[in-house]
Amino acid sequence: MITLQYEITIEASAQKVWNVMWDTHTYSQWTRFFSPSSRMQSDWKIGGETLFQDASGDGMLATIVELEQFKKVIFQQQGILKQGVVDRLSEEAQQWCGGLEQYFLNEVDGVTHLSAQVETSEQYIEIMDRGFQQGFAVIKQLAEEK
Repeated sequence: MITLQYEITIEASAQKVWNVMWDTHTYSQWTRFFSPSSRMQSDWKIGGETLFQDASGDGMLATIVELEQFKKVIFQQQGILKQGVVDRLSEEAQQWCGGLEQYFLNEVDGVTHLSAQVETSEQYIEIMDRGFQQGFAVIKQLAEEK
């Protein structure tokens, strides 16, 4: 696995940026560049369950390992989803298990620096680059217009 990093500066409070990122109404707007029907379900508890999936139920199963509202959230991949069924044991699932997806928000004087670090395999670099670059631009637009 390799670690990719993305960042953007947004003229909005960290709370606004956080809300745009994780609210069910806006989450799919910025993540559509990864998957057009992207959605997330989470209990927002450390050690709990978070599902990142598309309309067919394909995606990732993760858990939150660190959470500080409006400042950071770190997800650890636990497996993959195929049509809504959890797979932790296949070779494909094992490639993802343990990988981290980390988000950090640092607000200074009403301006938020958003950064992300994601562990992925080389075959997904292009998808991650497109998804995060275009997705972060949408987060910026939505947070700055509210």
